[in-house]
Amino acid sequence: MKAILAATAACLALFASCGGKEKGPETEVLRTNVRVEPDSLFPWKSAAADTRAILRNIFEGLMTFDENGKIIPCLAESVTESDDHLQYKFALRKGVLFHNGAPFTSADAVYTYENLAGLNGRTPVSSSFGSVKEIAADGDYGFTVTLSKPVPTFLIQATEPIIPRGYDKQTESPVGSGPYKFASYDIGQKIVLERFDGYWNKKGRAKIARVEIYIMSDETAVLSALQSGQIHYAQSVSAPNARALEKKFSIQNYPQNMVQILGMNTMVKPLNDARVRKAVAMAVNKDEIISGIFAGYATKLYSNFSPILGEFYNDKLKGENQFSPEKAKALLAEAGYHNGFSVTITVPASYQMHVDTAEIIQGQLAKIGIRAIINPIEWAAWLDQVYSKFNYEMTIIAFSGKLDPADVLRRYYSTYNRNFTRYYNEEFDADFQAAQSETDLKERIRLYKECQRFLAEDCPAVFICDPNTIGISVKNLRGHKGYPVSYYDYSSLYFE
Repeated sequence: MKAILAATAACLALFASCGGKEKGPETEVLRTNVRVEPDSLFPWKSAAADTRAILRNIFEGLMTFDENGKIIPCLAESVTESDDHLQYKFALRKGVLFHNGAPFTSADAVYTYENLAGLNGRTPVSSSFGSVKEIAADGDYGFTVTLSKPVPTFLIQATEPIIPRGYDKQTESPVGSGPYKFASYDIGQKIVLERFDGYWNKKGRAKIARVEIYIMSDETAVLSALQSGQIHYAQSVSAPNARALEKKFSIQNYPQNMVQILGMNTMVKPLNDARVRKAVAMAVNKDEIISGIFAGYATKLYSNFSPILGEFYNDKLKGENQFSPEKAKALLAEAGYHNGFSVTITVPASYQMHVDTAEIIQGQLAKIGIRAIINPIEWAAWLDQVYSKFNYEMTIIAFSGKLDPADVLRRYYSTYNRNFTRYYNEEFDADFQAAQSETDLKERIRLYKECQRFLAEDCPAVFICDPNTIGISVKNLRGHKGYPVSYYDYSSLYFE
């Protein structure tokens, strides 16, 4: 009870200076939440899914995606692909303004892609653009990208944000061309976005004038704020809490192409032994996690792919590493760990679903003799220690959804600098590399399915589930959309 009262008091203090909702459909304020502090307001430096979900309201790419993941033109009006799949000619949209009033031209596309690909002496921002060989402007509204080898999913990569040339304060005050512009950021408090009235897409113009996004890691405080009317929309809520409030509020529930994993550092003993990792996988009862943590709002997984990826998903892996404590014990004994071992599970404390999952897994591992200690740390510390420095044994995290299968599997490619499970398999690497330039769709699908098979066999992680994204809003807030990648689409929302 004390914890609930403390969370409620903190919530009320946070909103003490807030006024009421402004009147009129074009002047309303939407108050919502995000669980963690942004890791960076500059998209080239951000890795956190929640941060990118917000930044997509500010920034736009040459291409974008719809609710079904279909790639469609955005800052490019159209694109023409050469017969050899090595060249893409973009006709850029005219009349687009950045939030600082500068017009969008081919110079901004050149600047962005020089940085993304590391051309003309620049340090590459993204490994996904390593195949970009040349870029060229054709007047103010033509832009051509030439690749060194075919990249069948290049137009997915072209959804990366375009950054205005000459503006060097993106980290403090980001500037893009999206329906919302950045207004302010109070560390530990809130991020404020304002409608960009100069937005080029009249149909996509934001309906709500101001969005206040409060940084609230405590779900009790979030739900208290929702029920007291301090916020209108609670994002990323746990399923049990959503069910408890479904009569008074509107519930949004979408598959999100996310993969929750129990990641294992394959370079530390005894997790460097595939038999031990497989034993861990067989000791984890995914059904118990899906039922207990996600109230059934999740899809059980067997590799690092969600069924949302359709034809690329390897459905033949269903049932791989099925729950079997007996087989798990036998594998541990075979690997020389008859009495089990001790291990630390490092989890980001800001994500309650991962902390709760860790507690369930702790009990499950104990049944086969593995003594797990849970180490909750702050999100910034997790990014530094686990994601960047690989200083951990086990962790629980959810990989954000990606449109390109390569972006999902790259996380296990041996030389990828964010391969924090430190997984290495020559056959996986070979198939992954081959798929990058394979223009025949059937063969590319086969290669990606093989990669999934290697992950299921080698178990660099226990692939738990794709948890649905759940939001709770006041009943008169309309226009909610779900996407197969992390995106809080505020521009589609309106008060009825």
